[in-house]
Amino acid sequence: MPTLLYLHGFRSSPQSAKARATGRRVAALNAQRAQQGQEAVRWLCPQLPPSPREAMQLCAELLGDTEGEDLALIGSSLGGFYATHLAHTLGSRAALLNPAVDPARDLRTQIGTLTAWHDPSLSFTFTAAHVEELHALEVGDLSQPVPNPQHYFVIIAQGDEVLDWREMAARYRGAHCTVLPGGDHALSDYAEHHLDAVLRWCLGT
Repeated sequence: MPTLLYLHGFRSSPQSAKARATGRRVAALNAQRAQQGQEAVRWLCPQLPPSPREAMQLCAELLGDTEGEDLALIGSSLGGFYATHLAHTLGSRAALLNPAVDPARDLRTQIGTLTAWHDPSLSFTFTAAHVEELHALEVGDLSQPVPNPQHYFVIIAQGDEVLDWREMAARYRGAHCTVLPGGDHALSDYAEHHLDAVLRWCLGT
């Protein structure tokens, strides 16, 4: 069974606009596949814990014995960093949306008690230990292009107000990259302009 795993960003959730839009599109695609007698796509979009180590453990539990060639990943921001780690480890393909290149560096300033973007009533603690866990997930030298860039489809917005688009472009040199003039970190036009290309890449359709 083809499996599609969506990994949200820091302080985000499965309730993000991109995650929900992707889930709806996969549901519609599965309805079409059922009519054509094709196998459904297994859609996974978990709430990731604050601990990077625990987040990867959760992904491993969800994926079980899924083979790399049957798996595709979509990762946004910090989720793009996670997806890079998993794609490298499992040999799967990944679509990355404004991926974080060096979150251990970038998130040191976020240590403390934080609230979730989509539900401010929910809080969590991000710690120095979590920063070290991010270091443990790094794939190679972050100042160099990622290994096996052909495994990645990357959408990079030059207007990203959170991450440096130049660093993303350098890290994923050799990948299938779409660099957008303007745009924003959230890729606000994702559902309208980019989702179809992401699913084509992930599912080979």
